[in-house]
Amino acid sequence: MRRLMLLRHAKSDWSTPGMRDQDRSLSVRGRESAPRMGTYMARHGLIPDLVVASPAARVTETLALVLPAFAKQPKTVPDARIYESSADELLSVITGTPRSVHSLLMVGHNPSLAELASLLMASGDVETRQRLIEKFPTAALAVIDFALDDWGKIHPKSGRLDRFVIPKALDSETD
Repeated sequence: MRRLMLLRHAKSDWSTPGMRDQDRSLSVRGRESAPRMGTYMARHGLIPDLVVASPAARVTETLALVLPAFAKQPKTVPDARIYESSADELLSVITGTPRSVHSLLMVGHNPSLAELASLLMASGDVETRQRLIEKFPTAALAVIDFALDDWGKIHPKSGRLDRFVIPKALDSETD
């Protein structure tokens, strides 16, 4: 089995006019939601073997706030292909993942993450899949499982959505 976790960067700050998109940092809300998502992931055993992330500042900052929740730090690799990419380009990053990696966390941007999740999902709770397709908010996490033994075998409609977690839902979580 292979597990793919798709994490959209936390809410970014748009208050500096003229700043390059790639250089934008997180807003206050983003700096609050990212560590909560990291805590959720750690509590629920959603620990990646490998993290592949966009090099954008808001992604780097999101990871800096998510990863401390994990007892063991996964290897993290920046990959420029994740910034301003298509779902197909993201799929090529995934299919090139080494077989030794069973759980992959990809951290990036919309609309490509939402499009990738939609492309890969074949099953899972229908209402949850529909919510993901309608909106993939900042700092949201989609977990998609594949009954395959090799990342290279992943193809459209080959995954099952295990869960889709949004920061707003964590505000009321008690476990």
